[in-house]
Amino acid sequence: MLTPVKNLQKLQPYPFERLRALFNGVQHTGGLSHVNLSIGEPKHPTPELIKQALINNMEGLAVYPGTQGLPAIRNTIAQWILKRFDAQVNPDTQVLPILGSREALFAFAQVVLDGCAAGSKVVFPNPFYQIYEGATFLGGAEPVFVNIDQGTGLPDFASLNVETLAATRLMYVCSPNNPTGAVYTLDDWQRLFDLADEHDFVIASDECYSEIYLNENNPPIGALEAAARLGRSDFNNLVVFSSLSKRSNAPGLRSGYVAGDADLMADFLRYRTYHGSAMSTTIQAASVAAWSDEAHVAENRRLYREKFESFKAIVGDKLPLNIPPAGFYFWVKVPGSDTDFAKMLFEQAHITVLPGSYLGRTHQGHNPGDGYIRIALVASKAECDEAARRIHDIL
Repeated sequence: MLTPVKNLQKLQPYPFERLRALFNGVQHTGGLSHVNLSIGEPKHPTPELIKQALINNMEGLAVYPGTQGLPAIRNTIAQWILKRFDAQVNPDTQVLPILGSREALFAFAQVVLDGCAAGSKVVFPNPFYQIYEGATFLGGAEPVFVNIDQGTGLPDFASLNVETLAATRLMYVCSPNNPTGAVYTLDDWQRLFDLADEHDFVIASDECYSEIYLNENNPPIGALEAAARLGRSDFNNLVVFSSLSKRSNAPGLRSGYVAGDADLMADFLRYRTYHGSAMSTTIQAASVAAWSDEAHVAENRRLYREKFESFKAIVGDKLPLNIPPAGFYFWVKVPGSDTDFAKMLFEQAHITVLPGSYLGRTHQGHNPGDGYIRIALVASKAECDEAARRIHDIL
């Protein structure tokens, strides 16, 4: 029998596995239809232009794709980055297509942490996307949790002591933040870049929610945009991850991009050649169509704005709902235990939400997710409105 891999044993149950355990044996007896507001899986219709591009390029299923991707997709992504973020990236050396941001966020850590010294650290916000933690453990490093400030919705990485920063190899940054929806300002990015320069670590910026924002005239600043505006056009020690899942309602397409520091990208390409992460040319063609169109993305944002406003209006003053600047989550303080509240909603209203504590870890004597729930407004407006009415009536 093989000896268990010690790092693998460090992996924690995923939040939705814990949610299933929480609801085990709990029955809803009111006969209401189920409304799932727990998982951040977009439910708006996938645009027809993406479906048609898949149909028109089925011949791609008959060929092995190259890991670097076709020039068409890398050029399209580079043009989109220039248009959206006013940042110039070289499509041949600074852009790679990825199979959704999840796999790349995990795999990239293995490249950065390759052969890391004992005691090496990976820093990320708390609460967080659990892939950051798993990537850290399996890369042989130690996670460092930085609790978010519930006022700003962001972590203060500058609060870390010098010893921790000196041992840091990688920092995961999430803007717009999951679960709070808070976004970094240019000054925030400047402080992060200064820390990375001083302590020589890599910033991995998770921007999969960058295109879901409230104000059409004020899109979130991305890391590449901030770097370009601050005179860091080489994107030293910076890589950005984005995806079509949320932007284009295509989570099953498994398509996104990573872009940034050319040296890091070369290492990542080499790793991916062995890792087996090449994107089908059929998917590449559909991705080109998606990145080339903004009309469906603007409509997507309109639908989320409509649901946010309606949900808040219905629930009224029963819960302290604040519409975030970006993302599609309400991050809500609830009375008492977040797990008890989630269980109560499931049992009495047949609504599933995610306890905030499942997204965080206890750090400095406190789990910053305790007493909060995350409500994902991914279902249809009719379903979200129905859920809001049930919550209002119960409370």
